[in-house]
Amino acid sequence: MSGNRRGRQKLETCASCGRAVPRGKAVEYSSRTHFTTDLKEDNVTYTGFVDQYYCISCAKHRKIFEKKKQQAQRLKEKREAYG
Repeated sequence: MSGNRRGRQKLETCASCGRAVPRGKAVEYSSRTHFTTDLKEDNVTYTGFVDQYYCISCAKHRKIFEKKKQQAQRLKEKREAYG
């Protein structure tokens, strides 16, 4: 079963609720992972990015995914606030 399978996409598990979502509908969110090696000093080691998949409802709830018009408006407000 290698190659493209028409009409069937790989299922991804939502990182929040555990729902199985087709990859085409899932929202991909990459977050940076970091950990400290010493508690007394501030040595922070970044290990890279981790890709997580969310279903639409969880992505909306966490404000990762929203309508394009609302997203553009929010980015515009951030730009005006910072500079």
